[in-house]
Amino acid sequence: MKILVIGNGGREYALAWKLLQSQSIQQVICVPGNGGTATLRGCQNRLLNVQDFDGIAEFALVNDISLVVVGPELPLSLGITDYLQSKHIPVFGPTQEGAQIESSKSWAKDLMQSAGVPTPSFAVFTKPEPALAYLKTQVAPIVVKADGLAAGKGVTVAATIDEAETAVQSLFQNGFETVVIEECVTGQEVSVLAVTDGLTVRPLLPAQDHKRIGEGDTGPNTG
Repeated sequence: MKILVIGNGGREYALAWKLLQSQSIQQVICVPGNGGTATLRGCQNRLLNVQDFDGIAEFALVNDISLVVVGPELPLSLGITDYLQSKHIPVFGPTQEGAQIESSKSWAKDLMQSAGVPTPSFAVFTKPEPALAYLKTQVAPIVVKADGLAAGKGVTVAATIDEAETAVQSLFQNGFETVVIEECVTGQEVSVLAVTDGLTVRPLLPAQDHKRIGEGDTGPNTG
């Protein structure tokens, strides 16, 4: 089998590295890949834009790709899975609708609330003035989140209301149309992922994110 991995981050390196351990897989091609994937035996990089769905589909068909594995959130949120499926190309990744869980925090919060999944209290704002007024009724620490994709850098855990106000103003000034303000909940964080085809659910091993840039869990979040 030949596998096409979409993306250029450490995640895609890990995917390529793990896929190549399978005896069923002879080659992994990364689009566009990175310096790390270029060093993996059995892996090669191809310079295609992750948003070039036409180019990716043509490459997959011409090169007899068995499966496309999509890593980054952006092409998933733009519908790459739906597009490749329409071309009858096997692809691993959520549809555009499913990807909203990651691409829209307000959508995900509404989904959790409607499904009865416990989640911190929150409020959603599309203009800075109501958001700033709301903050004056709250106590710190409090969390300010960009609604859309922000490469892992759209969340501020504000220690003071002044810091939260600055975060709100910064997000709107940088083009985000929606901001989520959320109750700050402390404790151990764990990420539990599962793979599903809509009928069967297979949970993966739990993991823990360490996003803060500094030692001792300090500083701003990173991607």
